[in-house]
Amino acid sequence: MTRIITIYGADWCPDCRRSKKFLEAQNIPYNWVDTDQDKEAEAFVKEKNDGKRVIPTIIFEDGSFLAEPSDEELAKKLGLVIA
Repeated sequence: MTRIITIYGADWCPDCRRSKKFLEAQNIPYNWVDTDQDKEAEAFVKEKNDGKRVIPTIIFEDGSFLAEPSDEELAKKLGLVIA
């Protein structure tokens, strides 16, 4: 099953890097959108997070999202069991 996940974040953000590293380690493909480079993306993140620029904001194929999730929260959302 191919998942379509989009991470909205910025290169300078350590939590964004951690989320990307986690998905890569699980071989889960994702789309990356840099909110520093894309003002529409930044506005989208603010809309999702009650006016706050919370990154990473991760959007899933079902339209749900997580903001600043831990690796454990990501694993749970994706139905992964992490040892």
